[in-house]
Amino acid sequence: MNKEPYKINGFDHCELYVSNAKQTAHYYQTTMGFKPIAYRGLETGRRDSVSYVLNQGKVNLVITSPLEKGTLIGAHIDRHGDGIKDVAFTVDNSEAAWRTSIDRGAKSVFKPQEIKDDDGEAVISAIETFGDTIHTFVERKNYKGAFLPGFEYNDFQMDSLPAGLIHIDHIVGNQPDGDMNTVCKFYEEVFGWHRFWSVDDQDINTKYSALRSIVMANDNEIVKMPINEPADGLKKSQIQEFIDYYETGGVQHLALSTKDIISTVRMMRANGVDFLPTPKTYYDNLENRIGPIDEDIDTLAKLGILLDVDENGYMLQIFTKPLQDRPTLFFEIIQRKGSNSFGKGNFKALFESIEREQQKRGNL
Repeated sequence: MNKEPYKINGFDHCELYVSNAKQTAHYYQTTMGFKPIAYRGLETGRRDSVSYVLNQGKVNLVITSPLEKGTLIGAHIDRHGDGIKDVAFTVDNSEAAWRTSIDRGAKSVFKPQEIKDDDGEAVISAIETFGDTIHTFVERKNYKGAFLPGFEYNDFQMDSLPAGLIHIDHIVGNQPDGDMNTVCKFYEEVFGWHRFWSVDDQDINTKYSALRSIVMANDNEIVKMPINEPADGLKKSQIQEFIDYYETGGVQHLALSTKDIISTVRMMRANGVDFLPTPKTYYDNLENRIGPIDEDIDTLAKLGILLDVDENGYMLQIFTKPLQDRPTLFFEIIQRKGSNSFGKGNFKALFESIEREQQKRGNL
């Protein structure tokens, strides 16, 4: 069977199923600088659900809640809590992407369908991936509206200042122990993706826990999806904690890129975003470990920003605490200065910080 990759232009949007879309959208707007650009709900003729589309740079989030009991959206929230249902891709030909995926063994969520309104038409289709997550293929080359047919331009009066987020760097999927390679094989066989980077429990471990991770990437490496699974340790890893509360494989975090992580993190902290704390000892002899950097180390220490280096340069990153009550979905803010790293050198510090949070929750 031909496993040549078919063209995926990039991440189109992520749709989150949440219990209260209005309040969740307001949180992302006021704390992270997203702008509401489109809406679908009772006022647009949608009777069973409501969705707010938020944008910043090339990042689009669709925040959706049910309006009725007994819906699939409600069942998803009941099982998983608030979380990402759909990691959607922009494609040139939705029907071809769907057909190729099905021919290669993927399971269909819905067949290609043309949707229209006064701003033109688009074609969407979807397949299943890990857990209850799906991938929608979005073809909108003949659409000029705010988002997709059926959505209307928002008329919200509240403005928000952008935090400098420009695009999705990568999206991480957590899997139950033993499922990582099966999921990676799915992306190889269905999408024709390749293994971009990997680490195992010998690379990433603390006194208590460990993980394995393989980063899958499309042919032009614009789309990257690290796939994680827990490894045996003395206590419960953060990956296993996610699985316990999400109940299946699912999206653990979105990594959002910025060109000025210091300004972005300062703004988000001032707006009320909780980030994982970094011990001050992490910054001892940092420049000797990393090499020369442009940023002031005292400023990075004050904000809790981590650094890692590879042969191409360095990167800066920081992680939020979970953005909902269940310890599942969180965000990463990342700035790359040449490096293609995924923060291998920071995993120990990150894991230890998360373990301290797990200890507070009684889940370590």
